[in-house]
This record gives sequence, structure tokens and C-alpha cells, in this order.
Amino acid sequence: MRFFSRLFVGLIAMGFAQFACAHKPSDSYLILQSNPSGSVISGQWDIALRDLEMALRLDTNRDGTITWGEVRTRKAELFVYALAHLRIMADGGACRLAPGDLLIDDHSDGAYAVLRFEAQCPVAPRSIEVGYSLLFDIDPSHRGLLRLDANGSSRSAVLSPDRAVQTFALAETSRLATFLQFIEDGVHHIWIGYDHMLFLISLLLPSVLLRRDGHWIPVGTLRGALWSVLAIVTAFTLSHSITLTLSALGIIGLPSRLVESGIALSVLLAALNNIWPCITRRAWLLAFGFGLVHGFGFASVLADLGLPQAALALSLAGFNIGVEIGQLSVVLLVVPAIFLLRERRFYRPLILVSGSCAIATVAGVWLISRVLGFGLG
Repeated sequence: MRFFSRLFVGLIAMGFAQFACAHKPSDSYLILQSNPSGSVISGQWDIALRDLEMALRLDTNRDGTITWGEVRTRKAELFVYALAHLRIMADGGACRLAPGDLLIDDHSDGAYAVLRFEAQCPVAPRSIEVGYSLLFDIDPSHRGLLRLDANGSSRSAVLSPDRAVQTFALAETSRLATFLQFIEDGVHHIWIGYDHMLFLISLLLPSVLLRRDGHWIPVGTLRGALWSVLAIVTAFTLSHSITLTLSALGIIGLPSRLVESGIALSVLLAALNNIWPCITRRAWLLAFGFGLVHGFGFASVLADLGLPQAALALSLAGFNIGVEIGQLSVVLLVVPAIFLLRERRFYRPLILVSGSCAIATVAGVWLISRVLGFGLG
């Protein structure tokens, strides 16, 4: 039992240790376009200014705002740094990466440097190999989201530390490989998405208790707890799937700061509801309502990549399934543990109340950080 209590302390402490993750996980967007009759591959690489700030300290006057002037004067250094972390091979021969224009663009989560370049290959490629290592030494959770346009079709891939080198046959499009990669990234997104995880844990903590006459009492059987969990998870899954799909397909969109602030607010209110219970019998309503906001957060990764509709639908389906698998893994870890602890004297004061206070504190920090977030000046 002591192990399980320590487990929950560790889960809650993750929020404090990772409170700086007040925005969506770190991603860059790499687009490669191959001309079937030539040996030159055109490239565009969108990298978040906040990520480049970690690596290169672009904010030279330390005023908390990165200006276009500060970015422009570091153009050569930006290209040297970025292209040193990218390798493109054509049929086994190395392609020379030549810098082009440097621009600034706004994505859903802030300002990005847009690096345009050409990969000058020794032959017109039949297959290309992409090696990617940007920011892996600084942030292992970073991902490169790749879109490859070749022979009239597009495909997508996720470049990560364990899949940093990937090979693509330009005459073939492996839809299954794309699908499986986005399932993997959906799972990863849940496990590094501490705000999503803490929201779910906040909803699960009281699922092994019943509220009667102003007091919490333990549920009698695991079946009783599982019905509550099933309602919560189903509502959350349904709602975030709706907005994930609508947002990723470009039907509905909300500003990133509003979405990320709304997610932080959802964690805060779910935790406070455990301390001062207002919604106890229909927690699934809370899960459904705020799940709509979380869906916009899930969608931002895919929407910013700008995939064509066919590729986006496939990536969206895989990513959504991955999110559900990641969510299920959280449930399978948390629910059996809290069920075993529910009758312990310390469960309500230490895990439910004190744990929810800790989560609420973390969520409050996130909320303030996101509402007052810095952007490009």
C-alpha cells in the first residue's frame, strides 16, 4: 500500500516538475517537396521561436520578447544550427543543404521561424533518407512532423529520438506506416501532456468514492467504481474526439492561447471540485464539457502541419486512436491503485484532498502562464 501512495505523490509531483510545459509539446514542421524529374528537393522548416530561444538565446536584450530584428540578425547562425541537425540522402548519396529565405509565421501556438532551403542531391532520387536530431539533446520530447510531397501524393511521418532516421520510397506510399506512426505519437502526446493527464487523474480520484450526506464513503465493489470510470472516460473520449476532428479538418478553430488557458482552467476546476464537491453524481458532464476544450489542444499538432485532406484524415485517425490508448493506460494504472487505497484512512485527506490541492496549484500556475504568455513582438 505504501508503494501506491508514493505512486500518486510521484504522479502529482510531475505537474510541479514540468510546470514549464505551459504550451503544447515541442514540435517543428518539416515539408519536403521532390521534383520527380530533377535532383533538387525543396524544403521548408518551421521551428518555434521559443525552442530556438532555448538553443540560441535569440532574445539578446532579455526583455522577454523576440523581435523580427533579433531573428533577422541571426539568420546565418539559425541556418547553421538547424541544418546541422538535418541530413537528407538520395539513393544512398548525401544531398547538400543550401540555405534560402528566412521568414516568420504564426502557428496556433505562437511565432515560428520559417527556414527555406534546397537539398541538392547527386541524382534524381527514387528514395530518400531523412535524419533528424533537432533539439533532442535539449528536449527529448521534441518531435519533427514531416510532410513529404512526391509524385503527386503526400505522406507524413513523426521524427523522434527513437525514429530519428527514416527512409521513404518515393514511388510508394505506405499508408499503414503513417497510420501506425501517428498512433505512437498520440500515445506519446498523452504521456507528455501533463495537463491532459492531471485533468483525467482529477476526475478519476473520486471515482472510488460515493458522496452521501456531505461525506465521502468508499464504493463497495470494483464494479461500482468501473461504472463511474466508464462514464467519465466515454464522455471525455467522445467530446475531445469531436473537437479534435472538427479542428484538425479546419472546420472550427480557436486561438491557441484561449485553448491552452481553457485546458489549464479545466484542470483547476476539476481539482477544486474534489476539494469542495459541487458535481459528484454526474462527473461525466464535467469530463464531456472540458473534453471539448482538450480536443482543440490535441488537434493543434496535426492542423499546423498543413496536411492534404487524405493524409490528414489518416493521420487524424491514427493520432486519435493513440490518444485513446494513452488515456486507457492512465486509467489502468490509476484505477486499480486507488480502488485498493479507497478504504485507507489517509486516502481522502492525503490523496483526494491534498493531491487535488497540489493539482490545483499546478493548474493555477499554468493558467497564469498561459494567459500572460509571451509572443513575438
